[in-house]
Amino acid sequence: MTAPSIFVIGEALIDAVESGGTVVEHVGGSPANVAIGAARQGLAVHLLTAFGEDARGRAIRSLMDAASVTLAPTSGRLERTSVATATLQPDGSAVYDFDIHWEIESWTPPAAPTVVHTGSIAAFLAPGADTVAELLRSSQGASVITFDPNIRPALVRDHAAALARVEATAALADVVKLSDEDAEWLYPGASAEDVLDRLESFGCALVAMTRGSEGAIVQAHGERFAIPAVAVTVADTIGAGDSFMACLVSDIAKQGLAAVVADPVRFGTRAATSAAIVVSRVGADMATADEVDRAVENGRVALG
Repeated sequence: MTAPSIFVIGEALIDAVESGGTVVEHVGGSPANVAIGAARQGLAVHLLTAFGEDARGRAIRSLMDAASVTLAPTSGRLERTSVATATLQPDGSAVYDFDIHWEIESWTPPAAPTVVHTGSIAAFLAPGADTVAELLRSSQGASVITFDPNIRPALVRDHAAALARVEATAALADVVKLSDEDAEWLYPGASAEDVLDRLESFGCALVAMTRGSEGAIVQAHGERFAIPAVAVTVADTIGAGDSFMACLVSDIAKQGLAAVVADPVRFGTRAATSAAIVVSRVGADMATADEVDRAVENGRVALG
């Protein structure tokens, strides 16, 4: 039997934070975080992304190598690596500026992956988003498809087009996870229950909504389950949703989609535990499988 594996399609870029005249750069991108998180969960991971062969691109390569994430050979084809700059304001808020180009050359791993995951900028920004959709369509039936919209309103300004893209991608996916902020932007004024029902109506086997300090909701076969947040001291919330997604994707790859759908509370709580571990430390420092297992075994959270 082939070992479980993950194929992530999406952006890896540089997050630059400017404050008081000082700029600090680090590798970011939601799909890149999920790829690292799945690798830390013990999975073989391929990442199809896009960056330049410049100093910033070398930083991406170095981090992926260190995380044991295999980059698709077509990834380093851009003229320059994309950058998202956040300038911190006196009140602590941030003003964002994006220099992002998303164009990928179609590629698939040598063997069909157990799970194909995408989301965030990769699923919306042309021309690469169309290639992502083609890859998802070609993966249907052979792999479980997971999707996290992870909306970036500053980049995705056409609401109608973005909503149509989310729903078209949900129709290709087996699992959709979104945040309450995504839900409010996509479906203004709609309840969490209505949003989850809407997404499940596209044929998804499992849908989930993360809600920060209020935990999460997971839904399967029309039945919803509240997942409480795990109590931790918060360092920052960077990467929390990506860690939730990485843990969920990894458990699907290891245990099978049917097992996860049959016990959404157990696996939703594991994902919430993974997110709690990440918010307890600075940055998008993804949780390992051992860390999640120990957190559960040590009684930090009781599984159903």
